[in-house]
Amino acid sequence: MDKVSQLQSQLKTQNIDGVLITNPINRRYMTGFTGTSGIVVISREDAIFITDFRYIEQANQEVSNNFTIKEHKGPIVDTVAEIVDQLNLTSIGFEQQHLTYAAYEQYRKKLKTDFVPTSDLIDKIRLIKSENELSILKEACNIADKAYDYILDVIKPGVKEIDVANELEFYMRRQGAQSSSFDIIVASGYRGALPHGVASTKKIQAGELVTLDFGAIYQGYCSDITRTVAVGAIDEELHTIYETVLSAQKKGVEGIQAGLTCKEADALTRDHIKAAGYGEYFGHATGHGLGLEVHEQPALSYRSTKPLEAGMVVTVEPGIYVPNVGGCRIEDDIVITENGNERLSHANKELVQLPG
Repeated sequence: MDKVSQLQSQLKTQNIDGVLITNPINRRYMTGFTGTSGIVVISREDAIFITDFRYIEQANQEVSNNFTIKEHKGPIVDTVAEIVDQLNLTSIGFEQQHLTYAAYEQYRKKLKTDFVPTSDLIDKIRLIKSENELSILKEACNIADKAYDYILDVIKPGVKEIDVANELEFYMRRQGAQSSSFDIIVASGYRGALPHGVASTKKIQAGELVTLDFGAIYQGYCSDITRTVAVGAIDEELHTIYETVLSAQKKGVEGIQAGLTCKEADALTRDHIKAAGYGEYFGHATGHGLGLEVHEQPALSYRSTKPLEAGMVVTVEPGIYVPNVGGCRIEDDIVITENGNERLSHANKELVQLPG
């Protein structure tokens, strides 16, 4: 069943006649349109993409054949109201997490129908990746893998974290990435205790661990990997932290499979880190979904009892973060299969000790 048909089936389940899609990511997912202006109306029988004259030609090239393309010449809310009236929709859903209050008020006043909040209608469809999506994600991961190999020659004592981050960004773009998936994290030494330590002007020093968290956006899809390297000789505690994270991460990658709950998947890494005495220093989830956004459902969290299914793409990224000492995170992207999972990222994750 195609995406539109899946969504139309959900409309019947939700007992609404149609849905208004305003979120740019969901708009792209449903239609294929990569531009920045447009709204989608999907009813139980029809699918309509609305945009203005600037994007009509692009829409004709990109939008799926499932959709009728309509140009709006006045306010887009007026065109939506006309379509809702023409289709005789007595109720239409909206994406409550994504529509601003100001926009909600505009639509509520214009639409002569029940305007119903909905949650996660499209996100549920996005959970399971198609073969085409997986092919794109593999290339996004391949770009990140190559970037890791490249950056090892850049990391040296005296080099600023921000310069390492910029080199990663430039390299991935040269390999075909649109951009990085997020603000690249380069956290060296004591800054390694910051899980989201976006690259700073701090200079890397010998004797430190350096955590690199980065990814590439390729054809709209995100990769997200983390590697931690040593610069020169590191002390015994940092070695212990690294090896604990590495073994926990391997347990996660080896054990995550369809049928496990997200909580059970999280426990594969968390229990190992707790047993090693570092439980209080691992404060985030083991992983998250990945796709058109760098953070999607599902969340591999001790709070979630949702079951994992074949076709889901998730990260596996345990870490240890000790204030005033440093930290380590190691992360791979995997797709859950019928018989376990397949790694999409393949960069070396054994400890690399660079010249100090």
